[in-house]
Amino acid sequence: MFRILAVALCLLPLPAAAETRVPQSQAEISLGFAPLVKQAAPAVVNIYAKRIVQTQSPFAGDPFFEDFFRGFGTPRPRVQNSLGSGVILAEDGIVVSNYHVVGQATDIRVVLSDRREFSATVLLGDEESDLAILRLDDASDLPTLPLRDSDRVEVGELVLAIGNPFGVGQTVSSGIVSGLARSGIATGNARGYFLQTDAPINPGNSGGALIDVNGALIGINTAILSRSGGSNGIGFAIPSNLVAQFVSQARDGQSSFQRPWAGLAGQPVDFDLAGSLGLATPEGVLISDIHPASPFAEAGFHVGDVVTEVDGQPVNSPSEMLFRMSVRGIGSDAVVTWLRNGEHSDTKVRMLIAPDKPPANETVLSERTVLPGLTVARINPQMMARYNLPLNVEGVVVTDPGPYGGRVGLNPGDVLLGINDAATETPRQVDRALRNPGRRVRMDVVRQGRRLSLRFRA
Repeated sequence: MFRILAVALCLLPLPAAAETRVPQSQAEISLGFAPLVKQAAPAVVNIYAKRIVQTQSPFAGDPFFEDFFRGFGTPRPRVQNSLGSGVILAEDGIVVSNYHVVGQATDIRVVLSDRREFSATVLLGDEESDLAILRLDDASDLPTLPLRDSDRVEVGELVLAIGNPFGVGQTVSSGIVSGLARSGIATGNARGYFLQTDAPINPGNSGGALIDVNGALIGINTAILSRSGGSNGIGFAIPSNLVAQFVSQARDGQSSFQRPWAGLAGQPVDFDLAGSLGLATPEGVLISDIHPASPFAEAGFHVGDVVTEVDGQPVNSPSEMLFRMSVRGIGSDAVVTWLRNGEHSDTKVRMLIAPDKPPANETVLSERTVLPGLTVARINPQMMARYNLPLNVEGVVVTDPGPYGGRVGLNPGDVLLGINDAATETPRQVDRALRNPGRRVRMDVVRQGRRLSLRFRA
């Protein structure tokens, strides 16, 4: 299985810096990439995953036909198969792949190039980054690939993509790194920071290796830009530095990726904005809003400041800035370079997860309400980070609509503004408003910046 963007879409450093040279003899020319493939390919695996999904009525969610055809097409479980690739990073069976290959899988089978098979479990998965770390059961002395510092990768470097496209078996394709810092690309739910390559990759390559000429892993193949579904020479890989942070957190016992919280909103500095800020060239991220509890606010940043670098690496978009923070890791300090009134400064900013203050008080509504099972929470920085909410929003957010809330149209991440004109600023007020709401109920919500009114009969 491979993620395709449909718009035009679909720990271990190297001991020495990579040495680039031309072949020195006819023998070397004849060999091509054969020695490199022989060295690296055994550490790239095929992954077969199964998950149980519920089939739904074609009329589910339709505001008109759902009531007429209630009970038609009773939801039934069915098995959904996915195919992808993975890379062994440790001899004891630590494997990295894409979340969309193994996420929510009930059965995962990993097949090595020598035909050995292992069952696997997901140690850590993150849909937003589209990465997952697996552990193979009862595995030892496995072939591995070392991780290279992806910040040292340069455009024009020769690379190989290794994976299992279309399930035909392990395949190798070659190309170059054709772009860096691709941060405007969306791969399903993932909006991240990618390396770009023209090495042909196709469905089934997801989770496979992108390696350099020394056999070191520089990225995990995750998406292609394509109208037809086949390779058009524009593929994207998740950089190895983020993979290293995932492995570190998985070994520390985390089951979900802990991402640093910036607590600020920003926008890329374009040409026009650069002129108004007195910049010679467009660079950095302009802070347009900042939460009082943000670690950046604590470090002295204000609205109007321009962040230009994190740990010496340039940042020109919010997603690139978040990538740099994620690579630095929770609990450490990142050196942030910023600009105010034409002067550059360096400031250390602590990398922290979003605080649960004030407490979210996540509450499941009881059977006494008209929407039993609906789960709501008070909005705080933790909820803002989880559901990508604006920094100035207050009140209550839906974390799980439950069986009845889903039927009336509620989604996770909806912000409740009021119920039948009654204020809903806390979970307790939501519970009270839904105990005896009358025969007709109107719920005012905000969903992705749009205000909606959901009406139903109690």
